[in-house]
Amino acid sequence: MAAVFIAFSLPPYLSMDPAQSRVPAPDFFPPHFVMLSLHVVFGSIAMITCCLQIWPWFRQRYPRAHRMIGRVYVFGGCLPAGLMGLVVGAATPFGPVTMISDVMLALLWLGCTLAGWRMARQRRFVDHRRWMVRSFALTMSIITNRLWGVVFMITLSPQLDTTFHGDQALMTSTVSAMGAWLGWVLPLLVAEWWLERGEAAKRRRRAAPLTAASRATR
Repeated sequence: MAAVFIAFSLPPYLSMDPAQSRVPAPDFFPPHFVMLSLHVVFGSIAMITCCLQIWPWFRQRYPRAHRMIGRVYVFGGCLPAGLMGLVVGAATPFGPVTMISDVMLALLWLGCTLAGWRMARQRRFVDHRRWMVRSFALTMSIITNRLWGVVFMITLSPQLDTTFHGDQALMTSTVSAMGAWLGWVLPLLVAEWWLERGEAAKRRRRAAPLTAASRATR
């Protein structure tokens, strides 16, 4: 899915032709296309590298490569893409609701990634894994963002002349806002559920020998 998404999303921004941008540039921010292009390029690096980082077999078989690719993920992917995304999100042409979502996503993405990197530096690998699972969810949330956008556009298009009074820009802003929020909130909630589910399973496994021992002494 990541490879297909990148193959579809990246080429228009490698062309350096603003006319091919899939996001209209706001008049008040001329560098928008350049910043957006850099965001897409660095974000693509983050998506490619994080696919290797969460692969258990690769991580266990090649720990040195895991560490090296992890540095690329953090410093060559997430951090520059997050900083560019913060600027581009603040200048989004799709209205204030989308702007708030994009800025929050960029801040959380940067925060989770930096927290995961710090945990690795401190050799707190359990905490490192938890933060990087969150970072992965936010990295890949762009895919679900686009999927929600398609769903809402198909669902709301018949209401253009009624609910939106024929205002195409209003409908586009509404679709963008709903897709922007659901795009990253739901993956992050799923990541938290996954992490808590794993912790609950570990607690049960640790408690099992103690329970068996207590029964044996009765």
